Amino acid sequence: MSVGPVIEITGDGSHTLFLPELEEHYHSVNGAIQESMHVFIEAGLHQSKQDVIRIFEVGFGTGLNAFLSLLESDASCKIHYITIEAYPLPFSIIKQLNYADKYSQEQQNLFYKLHEVEWGTMQEITPYFYITKIYSDLNQFDFDSIKPVDIIYFDAFAPDKQPEMWSQQIFDHMYKITNNKGLLVTYCAKGVVRRMMQQSGYETERLPGPPGKREMLRARKL
Repeated sequence: MSVGPVIEITGDGSHTLFLPELEEHYHSVNGAIQESMHVFIEAGLHQSKQDVIRIFEVGFGTGLNAFLSLLESDASCKIHYITIEAYPLPFSIIKQLNYADKYSQEQQNLFYKLHEVEWGTMQEITPYFYITKIYSDLNQFDFDSIKPVDIIYFDAFAPDKQPEMWSQQIFDHMYKITNNKGLLVTYCAKGVVRRMMQQSGYETERLPGPPGKREMLRARKL
C-alpha cells in the first residue's frame, strides 16, 4: 500500500513534501523557498533581460517555482510558463502548503489558481503570466510540440532517486528546445550531469548552491 506525501517544515519555515516511497523530499530541508529563489529565480529568471520570457519547468510538483516566477512577472517581464508533471498532487495537499501565507489574499488565490487551471492548454493567470501545464512523463513527451524556451528549470527528483530523468537523451532534448543564449538551471551539481549537459552542447558553470548545498549547475546555449 502506497503512502502519500507527508508535509514537513524546512529550515526557512516553508513547507516541503516528503515522499516515503522514494525516501525523497520535494525541496531542500534547509529551506524550500530559499532554495527555489536561489536556484531558479536568482540564477535563472533574473539573468534574463527580455520583456517576454518563455520558461520550461521539469516537475511542476507543489507549484512553488511557478508561483515565485509569477510574483516576478509584470508589465516589463511577461512570462509564458510551460511545465510538465506526471504525478500531479491532490488539491487537498496543495491547500495545506504555506508558500503564499505571507502574501495578500489576491496573491494566495493566484497560487491556488495555478493548480486549478485546466491541463493541456495555455491559461492566463494574470495579464503578465500565462501557464501551460502538461500532464505527461518527460520520457514520453513530444518535444517538437513546443516552441523553444529561454530558461529551463530542471527540478526533477535527484538522479539517484529518479535516474531516468537525468539521461543523455533528456539533456539532448533540453538543448534542442533552448533558445540561443538560453539557460538551464538545476540544484544538482553532479559531475556526470554536468558532462551530459556538455555533451548535448551546453556551456556549463558551477555556481554556489543554496544553504546546505555547496554547488549548483547553470548551463547556457551559446
